[in-house]
Amino acid sequence: MKKAHNIGRHAGEADPLQPEYALDYRKARPNRFASTLADGSMVVVLEPRIAKAFHSPREVNNLLRALAAAMPKTARG
Repeated sequence: MKKAHNIGRHAGEADPLQPEYALDYRKARPNRFASTLADGSMVVVLEPRIAKAFHSPREVNNLLRALAAAMPKTARG
């Protein structure tokens, strides 16, 4: 049976990751911010110029809700 790290690589092909990128998963911790997100949430990164137009995430959500309500139903999928 092949080991997981060899999947997608041909025999004799070198590992494309440099040694300095080797991760020690024993030191990994769960994402401390994940618990603040509601189920089904999506995180979106706004460009800095766009983000300056809003004072809070609530304002962004309100604008997106209004935009979604104004869109034709066929465009929403």
